[in-house]
Amino acid sequence: MLDLKGKWVLVTGASRGIGRLAAKKMAEQGCNLILQSREVAHTASLEEDLKVLGVDCYSVEADLNDIPSVLKMLEKIDSAGTQVDIVLNNAGLQIAYRTDYYKTPENDFTVSFNVNTIAPAMICYHFLPKMVERGFGRIVNTTSGIDKEPEQAGYSAAKAALDKITKDMASRLSGTGVAMNLTDPGWCRTDLGGPNAPNAPESAIPGVIIGAFVDDTVNGQIFHAQDFAGMTLEEAVNSVK
Repeated sequence: MLDLKGKWVLVTGASRGIGRLAAKKMAEQGCNLILQSREVAHTASLEEDLKVLGVDCYSVEADLNDIPSVLKMLEKIDSAGTQVDIVLNNAGLQIAYRTDYYKTPENDFTVSFNVNTIAPAMICYHFLPKMVERGFGRIVNTTSGIDKEPEQAGYSAAKAALDKITKDMASRLSGTGVAMNLTDPGWCRTDLGGPNAPNAPESAIPGVIIGAFVDDTVNGQIFHAQDFAGMTLEEAVNSVK
């Protein structure tokens, strides 16, 4: 398992749920954190918790449905002089569940693709060249196992597009020292998953972060977080082939 102590990690959707848990787990491994949410106030308490662990940490804000806002966030990170080594594109939005799915509005697709596909893609494209130049980097994009549910067409289509982007880009990273993979947290009781989901958010840890710790030969894969529930981080990483 890689030692990532001192590496800088950008976590999107860090204010709550799985993103917040992932940020804490990365800090426990000695990583420094950049915490994204829609408003920096949303991650203020988490920032203080992480600093107690002895790591550096700061917050940035961006509305992932507003791509210029995302680009402004990236400029701010660059201006701070932070070398981002790892990206956990955790943030996502399930916009609606349409029982009458033949009436799915256009907005379901535009918002879903902005948040779940275009924003994470822009983040990847921004940091990947710098990672390749330095010879190290890890990106983990969060996908979904939703399938054959036209009731969630915008969300599932946007995640499918993110899968394709991730796998296609990963195919060009061989030998660079950079790895780009996917994770599916499973259906968890988060704001996105709702109260009836079968899995606690904690069950997605360590599965959603193991892509940060794998060897760079592990590329373009999808890690189903529930397969690693109950394992230590080291056990989970060592089980990956």
